[in-house]
Amino acid sequence: MHFETDRAAFEFRQGTAPLLISFPHVGTYVPPALAERFTPEAREVHDTDWHLPLLYAFAQEIGASTLVATHSRLVVDMNRPPDGASLYPGQSVTGLCPVDTFADTPVYQGAALQPDDAEIAQRRDQVWKPYHDQLAAELARIQAQHGAAGLWDAHSIQSVLPRFFEGKLPDLNLGTNKGASCGEGLGEALLAEARKGEADGFSSVLNGRFQGGYITRHYGQPAQNVHAIQLEMTQSSYMQEHMPFDYLPAVAAKVQPHVRRMVETLLAYVQQAAR
Repeated sequence: MHFETDRAAFEFRQGTAPLLISFPHVGTYVPPALAERFTPEAREVHDTDWHLPLLYAFAQEIGASTLVATHSRLVVDMNRPPDGASLYPGQSVTGLCPVDTFADTPVYQGAALQPDDAEIAQRRDQVWKPYHDQLAAELARIQAQHGAAGLWDAHSIQSVLPRFFEGKLPDLNLGTNKGASCGEGLGEALLAEARKGEADGFSSVLNGRFQGGYITRHYGQPAQNVHAIQLEMTQSSYMQEHMPFDYLPAVAAKVQPHVRRMVETLLAYVQQAAR
């Protein structure tokens, strides 16, 4: 199989603050020739981090740069290592170019239509690499200009997914790779902010089921003053979890202030570290 795309891998807006917000799983684009090989369910790209740029609309107000993926994670997953190695050995995960969905259903209409190594390399070169080149370049620019950089990797997921976890997931899942992706005390400060959401019914955890994917683990380099955080939110906190996956403004309005305060906590930490 051969892969080509006619769309840029990302949309980017440069800010003024020492902070980059990355949205690696919000893309929905699947090139038509590839979509023909997908099952009808896969073409609906259920496993999307729907509406997150809207939820994070405050990013421009606080001066953050934003990097938004355009292609579906079913094309290539921006938050996986380029070699496709599992980030959670022994646990169920989806790959760099997934062949199954979060619901454990097939992406392709048959095994013969799945990507081979050559096609995976094409997708990595045409979509995954440009996104990461831009991410790395912007962090380097921020670090050079300000002396420190913050990276917030924004995600969302259905609150109940038996394939990956038992029961209902906490609403606000902070990941710092067990503290390795950011400076000392930052993860705990963010958890303290997240816990303020309990009054509005939002539960939280630090380094639980989700400890940060490839982006958080690879780019978080606190020794170089680059501090990376992942937030995996339950979609029930701001949207419909099933089709048509509508954004729910009244629900989102309750969680958005808590998300903003957490992001601002990271920004304040980075600004202090840069002095």
